[in-house]
Parts: sequence; C-alpha cells; structure tokens
Amino acid sequence: MKKINILFYICYSFLLSVAIGCADMLDRFPLDALAPETYYNNEQELMSATNNFYGMFPEASQGYGESEDVVCVFTLPEAVIGSRTIPTSGGGWSWDYLRNINFYLEHSHRCPDPAVREQYDGIARFFRAYFYFEKVKRFGDVPWYDKALPSNDADLTKPRDSRIYVINKMLEDIDYAIKYCPDKTELYRVTKWTAMALKSRICLFEGTYRKYHGIPGYEELLDQCIDVSGEFITSSPYSIYNKGDKPYRDLFSSMDAIAQEVILARDYDKGKAVVHEANYNTMASTYGRPGMNKKVVNSYLMTDGSRFTDKADYETMEYYDEMQNRDPRLTQTVVGPGYMRINSTTVESPNFNSSTTGYQIIKWVTDKNGDGYMGSSNDYILFRAAEVYLNFAEAKAERGTLIQEDLNISIKKIRDRIGMPNIDMAAANANPDPYLSNVQTGYANVTGPNKGVILEIRRERTIELILEGFRYYDVMRWKEGKIFEQPYLGMYFPELKQGSGDNRFDVFDMNDGTLLDKDKVDICIYTGKKPSGAAVKNIRKFYKLGNEFRLTNGFEGNIIVHDVKDEPRKWREDRDYLYPIPTQERVLSNGKITQNPNWDDGLSF
Repeated sequence: MKKINILFYICYSFLLSVAIGCADMLDRFPLDALAPETYYNNEQELMSATNNFYGMFPEASQGYGESEDVVCVFTLPEAVIGSRTIPTSGGGWSWDYLRNINFYLEHSHRCPDPAVREQYDGIARFFRAYFYFEKVKRFGDVPWYDKALPSNDADLTKPRDSRIYVINKMLEDIDYAIKYCPDKTELYRVTKWTAMALKSRICLFEGTYRKYHGIPGYEELLDQCIDVSGEFITSSPYSIYNKGDKPYRDLFSSMDAIAQEVILARDYDKGKAVVHEANYNTMASTYGRPGMNKKVVNSYLMTDGSRFTDKADYETMEYYDEMQNRDPRLTQTVVGPGYMRINSTTVESPNFNSSTTGYQIIKWVTDKNGDGYMGSSNDYILFRAAEVYLNFAEAKAERGTLIQEDLNISIKKIRDRIGMPNIDMAAANANPDPYLSNVQTGYANVTGPNKGVILEIRRERTIELILEGFRYYDVMRWKEGKIFEQPYLGMYFPELKQGSGDNRFDVFDMNDGTLLDKDKVDICIYTGKKPSGAAVKNIRKFYKLGNEFRLTNGFEGNIIVHDVKDEPRKWREDRDYLYPIPTQERVLSNGKITQNPNWDDGLSF
C-alpha cells in the first residue's frame, strides 16, 4: 500500500466522524434563518429565500480577469501552465448553495398561492441548473441531488452520476424555469428570458463538448440550443445595442447595464460601496498587467471584412499601422492610436507597465471623472442577447443545418452594431482561414464541410465575448487545450537602429503616424544606458528592454511573454479537460466517488 493510502486510512475514522457533523450540508437549515415551520408562507418570504441564491453568480473580476490564452497576465493560472495538483478538499467541490436550493424546494409548498409558488420554484430550479452546470463543466460526472438529505443518508457518499444523466435533470429544471419565471424584463432578477439564455448556454456547451470529446448524444443537445436560441431571437424583447459612436465600448462602461441587450447583470453602486476593480486591473502595474495576445489582435478583420492575416507583411507591421481600418471592436477593447479615456481630452498611448503585451485592455474601463482609478461601479453583465445569437449560429454550424439566413438573423445583427460586413457562409467554407486553422494560432480540430464558417463563428465569439468569462470553457468544449502551450506574444518592434553596442535605442510612433509630435505621446525603447539629446527630446515614455518586456529576437521582434523556453507549459490531452476530485471526498466515500481519468491521487480504490 502506498504511503499516502496509509495516511488517509489512519485519518479515515476521524474524517468520517467529522463528516457526520458537516456532511449534512445538503440538509441543514441555516441557523440564522427562520424555521421552515413558520416561513415560506407568502410571496415576500419566497422572494427573500430565493434572493440568497444570486450570490452564486460570478463577481465582475471573474469575467474581466480571465487569463487563459486570449488575454495574458503576469502570472498565468495553474490550469494553463499544467501545474494543477489534486487538492485534499475544496477545489470547487462545494455543495452549500445546492443545500439551500433543495431545502427551499422542499418547503415552498407552504405558500398557498400556486402561481406565486411556481414562479419562485422556477427561479430556484434555474439556480439548481446553473449550480450543476458549473459542476459538470469542472468535474464531468457529479452526484445529482434534488432533495435535502438527512445526515445519515447513504446517498451523501453515493457514486457520481453520469454527466448525461445530470444534464438531463438540469434541462428538466431549466424548462420548468422557462415555463414559470416571469416574462418581463428585469436587469437584476432571473426571468423567463434569463432561463432561455441559460438553456442556450448549457446546450451549446454540452452539445459541442460531446461532439469533440466523442460522447454520444450531441445532436439532441445542439437541436435544443437551436430551438431555444431561435425562439429567443424571434420572440424576446432584447436586441443588439447600437446607439452612439462607440456602442460596443459603451455597453461595458455604462454604470447601469443597458436593458436593450443585457438580460441579467450584477449590480454595482459606488454610493453603496459595492464596487469592483476593472479600472485598477487594467491600468495598474501591480495587478496582473492584462494584455491581449497578438494572435487575437491578428484575428480582428479589416473593416471591409477581409482578413488582416492575408496581408503579406502582417507579422512585422508596427502598432500604429496594424490598428488602421480594423474591426472597430479592436480599439474599443484595447488602447488604439489617439486613445482618450471616456470624457477625457488627454491622448494616451499604451502603458507597457500595465500590459504584458503592450495591447492594453480598456474593455470595462469607465469615465475617468466618475470611477477614477480604483473602485469601478459599472454593472457586470451576466447574460446578454449577443451571446444567445452566437450560440444559435454556432449550434447550427456544428449541427450541419446552418444556412445564410441563420447568419443574417444572428451574426449580422452583432456586426451591424460596429459597421462590419456579415459572414458569407459560402465564401468562408470555400476558403477556410489558414490562420484560424493553424495549430499555433487557431483550432486544429475543426474539420468537415462547415470548417470555414465554424472558424469564422469562433472568431466572432472570441472577439465579441472577450473578457466576459467564456474563454477557458470554450477551449475545453472544443477540445483545443493544446492552445495553452503556444507562445504568448505582444506588439512587434523593428530593430533598434540608433546607438551602438549594448546601448541601442529607437523611437516609435503610437498615435498619429508622425514621430515626435509635441502634442502626442511617442515612446523610446532602449538597452543599456537611457538615451538623451535631441533625438529623444519630445519622447514621453521610455522602456528599457529586459525591464518592462523582452523581444523575441533580442533587439527586434514581438514582445514575448512567459517564454516557453523559460516557463514550459504542458497540456495533457488524456487528463486536463476535467479538474481532479479532492482526495478527502474519495476517502469519505470509500472509493465510491471515483477520480477523474489519469489524475493519480495515490489511493488504491
């Protein structure tokens, strides 16, 4: 027996006794709440009980803080660099919210009004589906519980149910929610439309996950995604927000979520001291330094719909030039030439101290005079119409039923917002983008007659939903984890031509195409001693190679971040698409809860 087994078995009796006291987390009624015998009697009490479930939604930082391969931060997450270990406990294997949901559903019958009860039961079942969706994404098979269990119930340590079974039970819950949740629009409360958006999200995820991971039954899931997404597009009161000069930017910088497109948001309010840190996250030099990966910058199309990466010199194009005539979302997501923060007249160039790649993020950044530098109080979007539109197009493409009209009612509406041409399905399939199908910069697993249009829809999804918390699990469902092993690059700079020996420097335009314009901000990159004199007299910012960043070829090339030579990354195709089960859970169940494939926890069962 392995040493780790002996340690666990020595502790087993103690852990089991502790479990008797705490494993009833699935049935304990919160001590600070009213007893069920005197509660759940009316709408106010049902509303109060279900309000507690909203806490399971992600905070804003979990969205704009995504740091997989499209946005690179100073410290990469363990899942990306391949350094995850099996936790003893925790690790996402938490059931507190489920306990509360099931307890509520067992006692809501005390309310004598069936219409009220069905509405709030619908909200509770929405949250149970949401809860299990997060568990399935992370662990695959998980035990399904739809009732509060007494502390001596054997099911507390039952084996995991298959993801197929759990997904089916989730869809029963979400269909109930769609039927009974209110159909009015509310920014901060779950409605029928939120439930439809969640079903769209679940079915696209699971349908494509099964397709690319070889699990039977993907067709039915994609069909359900198509049905609910199509119904949402044609019958919901939501549409793509397109007002103003920069509607994409404004959608995320607005203090109050824009109800035309936003289905559900998390409310932030500086007056109530409820804030997040989007401004600080993107502007500080000590908070991750998020920068867009060069491969994503390259994937933004030209304004006429042609591919930037079809240009012969795209790999060696400097910042100012590469930003010209591109999809407007590029410079509404990262700092572009001539950038001025909202309600400011000061031109700012990218701050390399705040961005690992030089492509400094501005999505979610707000008015300088409003939120300033630290606390941000713009609402965080949880569900919006554009995602449902994207889900519809992708599901139809993966199912093989997509036609041009489907793109016209989905992708076109999104691109109309920023004046970009629609995807041409026939042209895309006739000439799939080699950049997006390349193993280093795209998706090598896409095949078949719809390869071209699937790649284009993935391009659109990546660009439209960047920094909204989708990327990691998109890569998981597409079975493209090897993406994380590829280089993370930033801006390109030609050879530093001025100076000599180790004291080299050059100046670069970042704003208007004219170097050293006294009214603009240009930069100097140097090695060795900081240059001085007439050549740099109007330079506003200096960056020393080796301090703020390195270039791929010494004195020239792309900014290189987390060089794989120095920081090797390893993605295991046979293991890493699922997280490991904590060892304590396996011990307490005496092995009935199995470990995920190829995660070796040292246990013999």
